[in-house]
Amino acid sequence: MINKNSPIPIYHQLEEIIKQQINNGSLEEEALIPSEREYAQTFHISRMTVRQAINNLVSEGYLKRQKGRGTFVNKKKVEQELLGMTSFTEDMLSRGMQSSSNLLSFQIIPAVNKVAQKLRINENSAVYKIKRIRLADGTPLALETAYIPIEIVPGLTEENSNLSLYQYIEENLLLSISEATQEIEASIADRHVSEGLAIQEGDPILLIERISYLANGTPFELVKSTFRADRYRFIHTMKR
Repeated sequence: MINKNSPIPIYHQLEEIIKQQINNGSLEEEALIPSEREYAQTFHISRMTVRQAINNLVSEGYLKRQKGRGTFVNKKKVEQELLGMTSFTEDMLSRGMQSSSNLLSFQIIPAVNKVAQKLRINENSAVYKIKRIRLADGTPLALETAYIPIEIVPGLTEENSNLSLYQYIEENLLLSISEATQEIEASIADRHVSEGLAIQEGDPILLIERISYLANGTPFELVKSTFRADRYRFIHTMKR
């Protein structure tokens, strides 16, 4: 299965073999993979070559290391196409996953200058500040803080804020949601994020800021989210 005469590097060939085993189910999610020595003996290659292949697969999110236990197959990433505007709840339902939220705090606060500017409201206008952990099939995927103007979205309570905001706006307030702008950047988890998302401090994360608009162009939501980079991936199709 390893062609030592191929121009393709041996470590890359091993990577592809392991990826294929993951994709066809030979290596199941959360399964412990063979040791470096076992791979080296099986394919008659050096342990250094095996280590390079495994390091690359860990970096790409296919595998994960657990100190003192070994290297395991990571859970598959949740993929979101950057084409349409959907809520987290809708994203998970479309994948056959059960979405849920852990509400961390629900407050009504005066909007600070930066929040007010992005929501096009007066500074110190009343906004809901909602912090929660978003989960899919019980696994935490994101830490989310949302700012929502009370004058645009009245009637939110601690009880209904933990459901789908978009559903509440469209079905209860009969407002039409139009579009959103979104910024994405990479970072690493600090202690607070690592505790909330059940990851290690220093693990890669995605920072996402979204401003959502009604059909009349009014901003109704500013959301700052921190996603686990090992479980979430964004896909964008570009056409010429």
